[in-house]
Amino acid sequence: GLNPLTEHQPRHKDPILRYGGMYTIATAYAGTGSNKAIRRLLHVAVSDVSNDVRRAAVTCIGFVLSSSPEQCPRVVSLLAESYNPHVRYGSAMAVGIACAGTGLEEAITLLEPMTKDATDFVRQGAMLALSLILVQETEVRQPKVKDIRAIFESVVKDKHEDVMAKFGAIIANSILDAGGRNVTISMSTKGGNKKMSAVVGMVVFMQYWYWFPLAHFISLTFTPTCVIGLNKELKMPVVDFLSNTKPSTFAYPPKTEVKASTAPTKVATAILSTTAKAEARKKGTDVDKKEGEEDKMEVESKDKKEGVEADKEGEEAKDADKKKDVKEPNFTNLANPARVLVAQKKFVAMPAECRYEPVSKKLFGVVMLRDLQPGTEAELVKVEIPATAAPPKEEEEPPAPEPFEYVEE
Repeated sequence: GLNPLTEHQPRHKDPILRYGGMYTIATAYAGTGSNKAIRRLLHVAVSDVSNDVRRAAVTCIGFVLSSSPEQCPRVVSLLAESYNPHVRYGSAMAVGIACAGTGLEEAITLLEPMTKDATDFVRQGAMLALSLILVQETEVRQPKVKDIRAIFESVVKDKHEDVMAKFGAIIANSILDAGGRNVTISMSTKGGNKKMSAVVGMVVFMQYWYWFPLAHFISLTFTPTCVIGLNKELKMPVVDFLSNTKPSTFAYPPKTEVKASTAPTKVATAILSTTAKAEARKKGTDVDKKEGEEDKMEVESKDKKEGVEADKEGEEAKDADKKKDVKEPNFTNLANPARVLVAQKKFVAMPAECRYEPVSKKLFGVVMLRDLQPGTEAELVKVEIPATAAPPKEEEEPPAPEPFEYVEE
């Protein structure tokens, strides 16, 4: 059963303490899937008189179900249609927290309509939840990633959009590209155990509702997704890992293209029919038109421009055809150290006739390698430190004060 602390706090008269009680249950039973904890949170979600407490209760369901993410969309699906916007927001964040980093189709289907909710903070929660779920997902594995990114971008650019929704879109965009796209969000260790620092980080992140700088605490939930091979001297040898997937399956998303500001183009000069008539009269030629014909404007160099545009389109079509003709290989060589996604690690192997072999079978994270040619000098990976700005000059410290005696009057 629930312990005395989690029994008493949710029933307190003070709504602030009841709010804290919800997160007490969340942290105590995170990842356990406890039916009693979920029952208590659902009861508070539909019965408490405080919107803050109800919102927290629904959100905390995501923490309890973080070890079984496929169950969360089903549990909160009815709450996502509640008349109370705080409950709808909580259900969105619960799905985002439970399904973080999974790319679960059911969760995306539930959240996508909520990005068009009538209430601004519900839209904010839906966008944040989608970014938690779709972190490190590629368009090949999850085609909706492109559409979701387009939604975030349109909200940020829309001048008439509510500030709270814009805030959610900006944070959501940053979560999708977190850690240079080299980290995922996980509240458990590689062995499947609860990672308390990540759970606490997510709990504090949720308090951005009251003070936005707390959003930075989500960094505690970030987990690097990589493979780093080390030899017995803990140095990185030059070695390639083999990923038995097409390069596009787990490739980095394309970089955001910044449109360069173009100089204003010269507008084609329009020649009015009256001007043409006047010039013709000067030359002594008859330019009277037949009855029933309408006067038209002539635009200089129109045909020439159309010809240039047609040539450009033809060249682009040829380039597209060439790209289609290039067949994508069924494998990817990953140079040490390499980015390896959670879903990709089961496809990673050591290439045949490799100088090194892993000490353990796992090829994810830090991997210790055994050298099969110890007598031969090993080639090491050269780590290039990026050039940084010159360090600021240290200011001289002020001199210490002269000795004195403190007398209390």
